Amino acid sequence: MERLHPAPLGHGRLIRRLLLLVAAAFIFAFALVPLYDVLCQATGFNGKSSGRAGFGIGGLQTGEPSAPTSRVDSSRLLRVEFTGTVMPGLPWDMRPLTFSLDIHPGELQQVSYLVRNTTDHSITGQAVPSLSPGQAARYFDKIECFCFTRQTLGPGEAREMPLTFIIKPEIDRDITHITLSYAFFGIEDQDRNLTAAREAR
Repeated sequence: MERLHPAPLGHGRLIRRLLLLVAAAFIFAFALVPLYDVLCQATGFNGKSSGRAGFGIGGLQTGEPSAPTSRVDSSRLLRVEFTGTVMPGLPWDMRPLTFSLDIHPGELQQVSYLVRNTTDHSITGQAVPSLSPGQAARYFDKIECFCFTRQTLGPGEAREMPLTFIIKPEIDRDITHITLSYAFFGIEDQDRNLTAAREAR
């Protein structure tokens, strides 16, 4: 007797399954960044600094900035260095206008980053901060920061983006040097991927 073999899946059904798999992968990848940031905000992992309360949908930070401290520890100085990078796929230039500061804990400080769109069309990006050493994150309060919202730059536009911060005087005396780094990610690619994933369902 001839063995019966199950009929192969139709091409349309196979394509639908593959599209659903791709959609699930896009959604998972899109959700990783805000979930990772929420974890880092809650635990201090990877040197995520404090400031506004947390991240909302699409990586936007929400909440109110911390109230400035009134006490300054003039008995010591901390060296703070500033760096910035642009992630692959985002055609921007970025650099700090101040590379380092020596400050007293508790002092209100302001620095700026210069960011430039090198293309002939508007692009939106989101900056994600991190601190080294990681244990300094709980004492680093961002009062005003360009990382709180998405930033849209027009064709060839350059913009100074301010950061106002305080390092709490309660910071461990063993910490004498802090590096604050920003990484800019492209938002439009993430939005397009999420839209494509939703349409594929």
